[in-house]
Amino acid sequence: MIPQIELGTLLFTLVEPHRGHEVEYNRWYEHDHFYSGCMVGANTFAGDRFVATRRLKDLRYPAASPMTPDPSTGSFLAIYWVLKGHHDDWNRWSVDNVIQLHQQGRMFTQRDHIHTALYDHSWSIQRGEHTTSIELALDRGYPGLVVNVGELSEGATFDDLQAWTQGWADGAFDTTWGPDLIGASRPLPLLADAPADVPRVANADRRFVQLHFLDHDPEVDWADGWAQFGAQLNASGVATHLWTAPFNQTVFGTDRYTDELW
Repeated sequence: MIPQIELGTLLFTLVEPHRGHEVEYNRWYEHDHFYSGCMVGANTFAGDRFVATRRLKDLRYPAASPMTPDPSTGSFLAIYWVLKGHHDDWNRWSVDNVIQLHQQGRMFTQRDHIHTALYDHSWSIQRGEHTTSIELALDRGYPGLVVNVGELSEGATFDDLQAWTQGWADGAFDTTWGPDLIGASRPLPLLADAPADVPRVANADRRFVQLHFLDHDPEVDWADGWAQFGAQLNASGVATHLWTAPFNQTVFGTDRYTDELW
């Protein structure tokens, strides 16, 4: 039976190339690893790459965050969708595949994993009934993305978070700075033999990531919108804000942005 095309889990990998190796890293990732390391598995049905230039890193907050202990890092973000119901076989495939790539000398050592984790997709909120669905988000080519990370407050549930986000989104969708689509997810454990250089997530039972896809550059009216998201989330009592970070979509097949990282 052919499965329904429904997002189940996702890979979120935030990486920093070593200075002086950014062009080489970008080319290695696009020409080999994006596909061989993540996309050729039968149950990965979409992927995309985003970049945080110095201009966008300057908008991140707070400066001290578990996502980026050094706020100047985390330049490249790759995200992949995995079909619902197929996480375990994809996860096993991905670890085995990366082990083989290591053995073949096809990994890139001049880089650091800043935050690489698997997440269970929980829910999404679209701007309208017939707008882009979460399954199509990585194929749409959104020029902007804002990642918001937090931890649930004591006694709060993910249903509480969804209700608060829906109310927040009802106002944000109609603004010049707001999102077109929101997806929310929770961390999943890595396999025991996953690569040792991939950091593990603390407080995973309360942590969440929201991906806010934008049809414009994230800097547009930043001060009126995203700059206030953290305080609004904290004031809700539902969760504690940990990180807000904007990204642009990369331009595949080019070295664009590699000279704007720092």
